[in-house]
Amino acid sequence: MNEVLTSPKSVTVDPVTVAVVQGALENIAVEMGYRLMRMSYSSIIRESEDFGAGLVDAEGRGLAESAQSTPLQSGPIPGYIKGINRIMAERGETVRPGDVIMHNDAYSGASHGPDVAFMVPVFHGDRLVAWAGTTAHHLDIGALTPGSCGIVNAIDAYAEGLQFKAIKVYDEGRKVMPVWNILRDNIRVSDLVVGDMEAQIAAARIGAKRFEELIDRYGIETLEAACTGAMDHAERLMRGAIAALPDGDYAATTYIDGFLDSDDPGRKELPITVTLRVRGEEIEVDLTGTARQVDDAPINMPLVGTADIAIWLTIRSVLLDTAVHGHIPVNEGLTRPIRIVAPEGCLANPIFPAPTIARFCPGNQLADTVMKALAQAAPEQVSGGIGNLKVIAFSGLNHGKHWVHMEIFEGSYGGRYGRDGMDAVDTLYANTRNNPIEDIETHLPLRVSRYELREDVAGAGKWRGGLGSIRSFEYLGDGAASVEGEGHGFAPWGFRGGAVGKPAELCLHGVAGAARELPSKVPHMPIAAGERFECLGPAGGGYGNPLERSPEAVLEDVLDELISRETALADYGVVVSETLDLDLAATEKARGERC
Repeated sequence: MNEVLTSPKSVTVDPVTVAVVQGALENIAVEMGYRLMRMSYSSIIRESEDFGAGLVDAEGRGLAESAQSTPLQSGPIPGYIKGINRIMAERGETVRPGDVIMHNDAYSGASHGPDVAFMVPVFHGDRLVAWAGTTAHHLDIGALTPGSCGIVNAIDAYAEGLQFKAIKVYDEGRKVMPVWNILRDNIRVSDLVVGDMEAQIAAARIGAKRFEELIDRYGIETLEAACTGAMDHAERLMRGAIAALPDGDYAATTYIDGFLDSDDPGRKELPITVTLRVRGEEIEVDLTGTARQVDDAPINMPLVGTADIAIWLTIRSVLLDTAVHGHIPVNEGLTRPIRIVAPEGCLANPIFPAPTIARFCPGNQLADTVMKALAQAAPEQVSGGIGNLKVIAFSGLNHGKHWVHMEIFEGSYGGRYGRDGMDAVDTLYANTRNNPIEDIETHLPLRVSRYELREDVAGAGKWRGGLGSIRSFEYLGDGAASVEGEGHGFAPWGFRGGAVGKPAELCLHGVAGAARELPSKVPHMPIAAGERFECLGPAGGGYGNPLERSPEAVLEDVLDELISRETALADYGVVVSETLDLDLAATEKARGERC
């Protein structure tokens, strides 16, 4: 295995050079991301931006990540490298120039199996100095049913698809054809998936080339010293933000649906518990009290790659909001003051081979729980409870060939100090985009028959929660689907007197018009031509007393048809006349009667 060395001599670098190098690293990561988007075949990467790109040093310390990618993809890249380093050391294998390593082991840094990474090493002479890597969510990974989301009935890690543990797909520049043959022979829609993988490699190679150019420009000693300086600067920023919080213990619990239609209480309505212990410039995040892992259902969250990213992202976003602090360098330094405690065998630290492929929504709920705990220490820096997400894996056969489409149904944010919650967006660590209707209907046997905001359900507050969306998908031919979601059983929490939000709903409308309500998780099932999914997105929780909301803001929501006149009166004590005029005298009286 390659020896990881530090710079041969101590070099002092001024702050300007540190900032310039950090900016250059970030630009490299962004270029990698855009190249991957433009070269990809599938809409999950090209349109949804469910990918990551980043630079990591030889030890696995994150240096920079692509700003336009999702935190759940870029954030785990350092963990991938640490897992690769460990596995290759155990095997006695060596990384050489020209190698490309494929990795998706959920228990060695990867977020889950469908998020496959391709890592390209960067050498200076004979010394491994860094890695350039890309990750992406792939449409299929060879699991028991089509697609790579919506697989909610895998009994263990082996049922979730192909596992790649630090596998060379290029060996000193030579393509390892047996590996590529395995990929093509064992993955549905392999043309799309393998095409996306080749795009990942090309983007990672660009990143490695650009890093080598930085070495040529600055010299390896100066470059490494600047990277160390950038990490130290990020650490100081995080420590300063933590020090501004009052010392104390702050605990919160939320719940995930699990499998609401199950008769087993160990598979549904499961708690996620977070205790934040703030001491000076450091935070301990203790997940004791979180439900134990579900041994035979894939809603468990890998500690490294999912749970840690949910925690780091939430703390970073709340305490170092860029709207307040400006640009924040995202590297390993931000995580140094944060310690995570997660009991082995709980949902957020499962034991192999517990399945993890459906960890997406539970992980987002963990992020929401961290924010709920932080709300006690930083009440004006958080939002009310978020409306969680849903993914439907649409699939079918067309003349013997599979088609697969992954659609992420957006959630919503809760109200926040001074602002209403954001409507119909992916939340917290997800940050992906929805697919344009034109793209869906051009490439797939699906028709989007409805897409609009879900009105009259936002959590009431001085600043109301965000609205979810309503989206309907009709099958133009026989096919199938599976569903992975959250937030049907529990409403997003309100804060400081704000009302709770509205849970999500999902219906399957038959050809004859009959509707069947579905839970948040649905195993693979056949769908007939003409049948239609209707997804009602969740509404975020409210922030602050609804009776303190500006009557003019309530009227504006009525005029925009976001809430009804009846809701304006019932939730806010605001009287809007039949001619849609604001009656301030009647409003003052209505509110006075409730005080």
